[in-house]
Amino acid sequence: MIGLIFGDTDFPKEILKAVKKRKIKYLIIDLSKSKKYKKDKKSYSVSIGQFGKIINHLKENKCKKVLFAGKVNKPIFSRLKLDFKGIYYIPRIIKASKLGDAAILKEIIKILAQNKIKTANSLKFNPELSLKRGNYSKTKPNKQDKLDINKAIKKLNNLKKYNFSQGVVVRNQKVVAIEGKGGTKKMLEKSRSKKIRNHGVLVKFPKKKQDLRVDLPTIGLKTLSQSKTAGLKGIVVKNKQHVFLDKSKCIKFANKNKMFILVK
Repeated sequence: MIGLIFGDTDFPKEILKAVKKRKIKYLIIDLSKSKKYKKDKKSYSVSIGQFGKIINHLKENKCKKVLFAGKVNKPIFSRLKLDFKGIYYIPRIIKASKLGDAAILKEIIKILAQNKIKTANSLKFNPELSLKRGNYSKTKPNKQDKLDINKAIKKLNNLKKYNFSQGVVVRNQKVVAIEGKGGTKKMLEKSRSKKIRNHGVLVKFPKKKQDLRVDLPTIGLKTLSQSKTAGLKGIVVKNKQHVFLDKSKCIKFANKNKMFILVK
């Protein structure tokens, strides 16, 4: 039995498909905003502050391992529903939240470990969603693109240890936007240029100090489409440290729009 702790985005859906295909016993702890898994009989809708319920559901179903997938937004702590264990653990979560989203996840993993529940890699059932190093499109980065890519990687490497940013946009060796709390979509909206088309890059690498079992940068067809609208030429992710959804559709889109998809 595996415990699937799901937030928003489409990645959890892919995991659920793979788990069902393999006929693996599972239960879902649904932390998504819209409670999108409520129709599944094996789903439990809870608040992130209800650690007692979360741990009880896992232990009652003999779940010794959990898998995290999907975006879980930083909660408004004053509005959280707390149970007894939630009251006990919430000070640790609040303290971690001051360091960023990655620190919150790390603290939750520690809490689960203290309750003898291990955390599995989020790609455990979908290794095909993480691409190896290489160029996946007909268009390849030119010299200018490579300079922009190097600038973006350097910028991400220089961010604070627990910064929540996984992405940066660089054009003409200038940092145009860094991913904020609004996520990749907001960052790309800020990066739009009326004059420049098909120029500049989006680089998405894991956060510093990130536990690579959870919360990996996710790329999909929406990301490609939003990058095109922003006037960018390509997307870069890190070798085996990302989730790539709709691979064939993304490559087709990139080829049609003379964009590149690079894994470094």
